[in-house]
Amino acid sequence: MSAAGSDPFRVVFVCTGNICRSPMADVVFRRLVADAGLAGRATSTSAGTGDWHVGEQADHRAIDALSQEGYDGSLHRARQFTPADFDQSDLVVALDRTHERILRGWARSEADADKIALLLSFGTSDQLDVPDPYYAGPEMFDDVLAMIENACRALFRQLHPAIRAV
Repeated sequence: MSAAGSDPFRVVFVCTGNICRSPMADVVFRRLVADAGLAGRATSTSAGTGDWHVGEQADHRAIDALSQEGYDGSLHRARQFTPADFDQSDLVVALDRTHERILRGWARSEADADKIALLLSFGTSDQLDVPDPYYAGPEMFDDVLAMIENACRALFRQLHPAIRAV
């Protein structure tokens, strides 16, 4: 939680290019927060470890998968994670262990490193990595979204008492 105590809890979801997994997680988490009536108490964003897609929309298959489940991912624009994200976030959520390793390498301090967690560590899955659907078909995007929804619900359940108390 931020030092001021009244600032919103800030989460950034991180994947490779910020066009598939992390935008889906961001959209899902925002919906959970809004549905709980806590929109002013928690915020999220997303970023990629690479800069290949900066400024682009999410992959159309990610937008389609989200849309089929009632989410709107059309406003997303990809960006790359920067050291400022550590300063501006209370929790940095990696979508797989590769992202986690990269983020730990970029951490400037133990405090930065302590903010990093794997998304699936919050759920009940035996898996640690959300698979990258980029080179797969639309069905994989649906499967990945379901994994992300389950893990985001578990993450939100853990954060909810603290967010509500802000």
